[in-house]
Amino acid sequence: MTVSDVGNALPLKIFVGYDTREDIAYEVCRHSILKLSSISVEIIPIKQSDVRKSGLYWRERGQLESTEFSFTRFLTPYLANFEGWAVFVDCDFLYLADIKQLRDLVDDKYAIMCVQHDYTPNETTKMDGAVQTVYPRKNWSSMVLYNCGHPKNRALTPQLVNSQTGAFLHRFQWLDDHEIGSIPFVWNFLEGHSQVDENDPTTFPKAIHYTRGGPWFEAWKNCQFAHLWMKERDEYLNEANKGN
Repeated sequence: MTVSDVGNALPLKIFVGYDTREDIAYEVCRHSILKLSSISVEIIPIKQSDVRKSGLYWRERGQLESTEFSFTRFLTPYLANFEGWAVFVDCDFLYLADIKQLRDLVDDKYAIMCVQHDYTPNETTKMDGAVQTVYPRKNWSSMVLYNCGHPKNRALTPQLVNSQTGAFLHRFQWLDDHEIGSIPFVWNFLEGHSQVDENDPTTFPKAIHYTRGGPWFEAWKNCQFAHLWMKERDEYLNEANKGN
């Protein structure tokens, strides 16, 4: 039995980057995953305040960190006890397909799997005015399938995550290139960059990433696919209100 076979019998752990400015984005992302999932999942927000309190995170915030989870994301294998497969995803995602389809892509020969974007943003700012940075492998780390039990991922201790550079972490430099698997771009479909071919269903997004800024920010309320996010938000709010 492989690591992925064992993992399939357990809830899939999905760690979502959480930012206090984007609580509604987290809730809508979570709602979209749960609504469509045909498998058992456990959704866990990575809140910087929590990992600081627990002694797992102590580095000072740098000027180029546009979110509270810029570096905490790399604690995913540690938080999963270095067991099975787990997903990390930024909170500014909207899922349009069953997360089981993503889990079914896992291949135990890889330490991680992600969409290997060739992406250079045109904007100089994003979200609510944060600086838009350009670097190799940009957005690769925004949605990652981690083979948490892979020996190489044991390098991702709190000590390393708190001390290494952004370049080392976001470019996955604790791994060799052949240990990084590729998944279709539709699982990290970059709003404003990725393209749909109406004649090719394989290009239709399965998870939209509002990487420039989503409609929960005033400046981005009319971005591409804003209507889909707002529809999901309204569904979430209606259900939340019924529960009160």
